[in-house]
Amino acid sequence: MPTPIHTPTLFPHKHFLSLLLLLLLLLTLSLPSTTPLVPPPPPPSTSTLPSDAVALLSFKSKADLDNTLLYTTTDRFDYCQWQGVKCVQNRVVRFVLRGSGLRGSFPPDTLSRLDQLRVLSLRNNSLSGPLPYLSQLSNLKSLVLDHNYFSGSFPPSVLSLHRILILDLSHNNLTGPIPADITVLDRLDYLKLDSNRFNGTIPPLNQSSLTFLNVSDNNLTGPIPVTPTLARFRISSFSSNPNLCGEIINKECPSDRPFFNSSSGGSDSTAPPLIQSQGVNVVLSPPSPKKKHSRVGVVLGVIVGALILVAAVLCLFAVFEKLRSRDRPSKSSANEAEAVNSSAVTEAEFVDTATEAAKEKKIDTTATEAREPAVVKSGNLIFCSGEGMYDLERLMRASAELLGRGTMGTTYKAVMNNGVVVSVKRLDAGKTAITSGEVFERHMEVVGGLKHPNLVPVRAYFQAKDERLIIYDYQPNGSLFNLIHGSRSTRAKPLHWTSCLKIAEDVSQGLAYIHQASKLIHGNLKSSNVLLGSDFEACLTDYALSVLADSSSTGDPDSEGYKAPEIRKSSGRRATPKSDVYAFGVLLLELLTGKPPSQHPFLSPADMWDWVVAMREEDGGDDNRLCMLVDVAGICSLTSPEQRPLMWQVLKMVREVKESVVVEDDARNT
Repeated sequence: MPTPIHTPTLFPHKHFLSLLLLLLLLLTLSLPSTTPLVPPPPPPSTSTLPSDAVALLSFKSKADLDNTLLYTTTDRFDYCQWQGVKCVQNRVVRFVLRGSGLRGSFPPDTLSRLDQLRVLSLRNNSLSGPLPYLSQLSNLKSLVLDHNYFSGSFPPSVLSLHRILILDLSHNNLTGPIPADITVLDRLDYLKLDSNRFNGTIPPLNQSSLTFLNVSDNNLTGPIPVTPTLARFRISSFSSNPNLCGEIINKECPSDRPFFNSSSGGSDSTAPPLIQSQGVNVVLSPPSPKKKHSRVGVVLGVIVGALILVAAVLCLFAVFEKLRSRDRPSKSSANEAEAVNSSAVTEAEFVDTATEAAKEKKIDTTATEAREPAVVKSGNLIFCSGEGMYDLERLMRASAELLGRGTMGTTYKAVMNNGVVVSVKRLDAGKTAITSGEVFERHMEVVGGLKHPNLVPVRAYFQAKDERLIIYDYQPNGSLFNLIHGSRSTRAKPLHWTSCLKIAEDVSQGLAYIHQASKLIHGNLKSSNVLLGSDFEACLTDYALSVLADSSSTGDPDSEGYKAPEIRKSSGRRATPKSDVYAFGVLLLELLTGKPPSQHPFLSPADMWDWVVAMREEDGGDDNRLCMLVDVAGICSLTSPEQRPLMWQVLKMVREVKESVVVEDDARNT
């Protein structure tokens, strides 16, 4: 049987689809790679970005040559999440790149366009070149550019930043003078210009707000102006400037005109004047020394001759008188006695006249000494700044009102018949008996020289047997203790946290000034020693008096609560700046909670927040700012004094809290 023959088809059905898919795949791969099937979204153009983002990118293009900053823009407001950037309502208020590896320059017209910027810090990078024009940063409060390689002169545009508090240009290569107009920055608190190459003189800085200054390691010259501001800084603030001099650094300035002009040791360094007359240069020679010496010889000869002539005349007159006495040898005894008596009377009159003159001189000297605050005489009322409007007798006749009793003595309000009102502190004689009268006088001279808006000024003091008085300006609005505890029930709410912040800043300013303006300390900080002035500003009183008294326990649990642990453990140990910091931390907790120190539990800084919130109960609307203040209190009241900050650092922390409040308030108002 024959086999059937099957005729095959050209394209079997089961292979047809496979071939078709293969052809489509080959066709797809053959298309150019630059034409994707679905085009990606275009990258954002700088014209569509906010101006703050453009300013940051422009800065990066010149300052970050190594591309260490990974700034990308996938969204219009991504820049607020970039490294070092902080925004409020999508406006940059803080730009901080410390030790970020930047290399390049600080280009103009970049960051200066961030008109809401408050804080700018480019510390510890490798930026070089001149500093740009920064006047547009009218809201800037902190400019920190230290440890870079910036060159050129001091940026004059900085002088227009009237809100600036912190200025640090140290450790750069800046040259030229420090502008005298830097005094217009009346809010300046922190100024570091050290380790540059500034030359010229130091401006007469007079900002009472300035608590830190360093211009060391420059090429500054001349006398340091003796202003109240500059006088309170230590020698280290001006060190490594070999040509500086003056009272502040205890280095005498060279005289402009020496007493004697040395003529030995070489030729005159001053060239003779050159006059050009009708195209001919004529050198005017100095006068010949030989002619000068000859004129001097003539003058001396005339003087010597005149003296010889006078001596000869006197000798002749003496001889003539002797010959006359020989001619009249008999002289009456009465005349001799009269002559002797006359001589005796003349001598007695001279002695009496000299005695009276000495008495008058002594009276004048005493009056002058009484006018000088540096000289103290026992039994006198000594004023610390010139004459007062009253004397001791008038003060003793004044009507007195008891204000309070403290660890150092009793305080009275004294109203004199001429209307002057003062506070008089009568020191406890038993406690201050350990201090001699001379030591008391010297100490009060120094204390009386402290002047600051947050210190109650010492106007005068008095010392006699078993009696010592200190006279202060009267503060009309009472003490901080009365404000916190006086008229409130035990369950009343504490002060609002913004009031706490204002008082904390005032107190820390006063303490920082005491520590930096002198080697003194407060030593007795507590709420009853913080008085409220006419504008309710907080002012410290009883400062620097603890060294005059016995420092043993007072028995008052609240007063003991302000004492640092190292002071409580050793009854003979004196207070220190770090113990003042501890007392400030306790005072800040008293402000925030309304509780006196005797009611403060022993807590670690991590546990303080919960306790403060519990004491304030419903006042939790500003937890972030309140938490920052609690952190300051916790750091200040650490058990170890070595771990506590210095007072100027505490002041800086408090101001940073205040600054964050201002930034947010400004943002809300825009």
